[in-house]
Amino acid sequence: MTNDDGIDSPGVTILAAAAARAGLDVVVAAPAQETSGSSAGIIATTREGRPLIDRRQLPDLPGVEAYAVQAQPGYIVRAAVRGWLDPAPQLVLSGINHGANVGRAVLHSGTVGAALTAAVNGVRGLAVSLDVGLYPAQPPHWDTAAHLLPKVVEILIGAPEGTVLSLNVPDRPVEALRELRLATLAAFGTVQTRVDRVDDGHLHLAQIQVAAPLEDGTDRALLAAGYPTLTALEPVCEASGPVLSDWLASEVQTIA
Repeated sequence: MTNDDGIDSPGVTILAAAAARAGLDVVVAAPAQETSGSSAGIIATTREGRPLIDRRQLPDLPGVEAYAVQAQPGYIVRAAVRGWLDPAPQLVLSGINHGANVGRAVLHSGTVGAALTAAVNGVRGLAVSLDVGLYPAQPPHWDTAAHLLPKVVEILIGAPEGTVLSLNVPDRPVEALRELRLATLAAFGTVQTRVDRVDDGHLHLAQIQVAAPLEDGTDRALLAAGYPTLTALEPVCEASGPVLSDWLASEVQTIA
C-alpha cells in the first residue's frame, strides 16, 4: 500500500486499516513527504546508491508493517514488486488521495501512477481518491472511501492480472452515499493549474476549479452528482486507432 500524499497522511492509515479488516495482509510503503503530481515517476533520494527508508509505526495499527521511503510512489511500487518485499505483493492499493483523480488529468497523479506501475509489472492495482474539493469546509469523510474498499477489492481480485481500477468517492457521510457507478474518463479533471503571472525568474501558479461542461457518464459528472465512480485504466501502450495507425504507416512508407 502506498500513496502520494506521504506516510503521515490520514488517508493511507485509514485505507490500511480497511484493508486489514477486509482480511488482506498489509504492508505500507509510502513517500516520506508529499509527492503529489509525480505521475509514475521513479525518482528516489539515495545515499551511496541506496534509497533512504525508515521503519514507521502507523497510528492505531500496531500489527501493520510500515515504511517511509524517500522516493516517489512509482519507485516504491517498482521496488516492492521486484524483490524488496517477500513475498511480492499480489495487490497494490494507492490512496486514499486527498482530492479526486478524474478525467485525463489522472496522467499526472502519483496515486494513479502507483497503480499503473503495478500493472506494468503484472500486478493488480487500485487507486482510491476522495473528492474533497479545493476548499474543504469540513474534515474529510475518509471512512466513506474505506467503506467501499471491501467491495472494490473483491472485484479487483477477480480481475485479470495487471488490471488497474480507479475509485473516486464523494466527500459525504456513508449514509448519504449513492450507488457505485462505472464511469469513463472526462476530458478534464476537477482542478487545473494556470500561470497567474510571470516575474523575473519566477512563475506564480494558481489552482482553479474546472468550468468545462459535465459530460454524461464520465467520472467527473457522476462524482459531481454524488456517485462514487469506478474506472478501469490501462498503462501506456501503442496507439491502436485505425486513423492514426493508417496515417503513420503511410508516412513511414514515404520515408522508406
